[in-house]
Amino acid sequence: MKSTPLKPLTPVSRKGYWSKLRADVVKDWDLYVALMPGLIFLLIFKYTPMYGIIIAFKDFNIFQGFAASPWVGLANFERLFSSPAFFNVFKNTLLISIYKIVFLFPLPIIVAILMNELRNMIFKRTIQTIVYLPHFLSWVIVSGLFLDLLSTNGGLINRMIAALGGEPIAFFMNQEIFRSVLITSAGWKEVGWNTIVYLAALAGIDPQLYEAAKIDGANKFKQIIHITLPGLTPIILLMFILRLGNILEAGTEQILVMYNPMVYSVADVIGTYVYRIGLGEQDYSFSTAVGLFDSVIGFFLIITGNALARKYLQRGIW
Repeated sequence: MKSTPLKPLTPVSRKGYWSKLRADVVKDWDLYVALMPGLIFLLIFKYTPMYGIIIAFKDFNIFQGFAASPWVGLANFERLFSSPAFFNVFKNTLLISIYKIVFLFPLPIIVAILMNELRNMIFKRTIQTIVYLPHFLSWVIVSGLFLDLLSTNGGLINRMIAALGGEPIAFFMNQEIFRSVLITSAGWKEVGWNTIVYLAALAGIDPQLYEAAKIDGANKFKQIIHITLPGLTPIILLMFILRLGNILEAGTEQILVMYNPMVYSVADVIGTYVYRIGLGEQDYSFSTAVGLFDSVIGFFLIITGNALARKYLQRGIW
């Protein structure tokens, strides 16, 4: 039987592309209308403010405005990279972010797997509510709670230390301990909320896989290793790449309400540095240059992380 040769694919013409797009819009016009508020939001609050990037290349004066302020080229970036204070801030940002990734990123995965094994639904929902409830508290409230717990003047933790014969510890004033306070408080607040993402992914794993594993004699640990974790791999990869892109966001809001001048040397991060320089000293051009540097590094990390994931794991977020 003689086969008919396939015709080579030809690229769609520009006219054909716009015709197809027009037909799609006419067909699903209601979906495109529903999409408009989100696009307008992105345009107004995400893309329009990007015009302010030019402040990083100017000696910005709030009274002269964008147009009248003189251009200085890369002077603000030269000042940035020659500033010893910035390199200390950059080091703090990386260290705190890496600590949060190492100690906090695996916790929601572990909690989700443990909660998925609970069979009593009332108990499971109660634990889930208790675990993710702290997410709804503001950092101001969380800071107040930890201040009360760790206070040297009657704080619960220091009272326990004193009862065991130790000396009270100034957790919020001690440079060697303050980063641990940041990691612990961030974990208490956010781990439960991130657990929801992994619980949703676990719900999508076919239960028949577990039934087949039981028939083959696999215990719970082997089921987690060979079924649960592979099923979670795509969402773990997605969350890790997104977290990698935010590695220079070490928790600005958290640190602003918890730190003090005694721990600036170990807790001042890019976000707090921009806040203090930009608003405190009204040096808008320099703080914008710092923020732009932060954004460029974050963009590069997301692109690199996704490229490495696609190369070595054959998966990515695009």
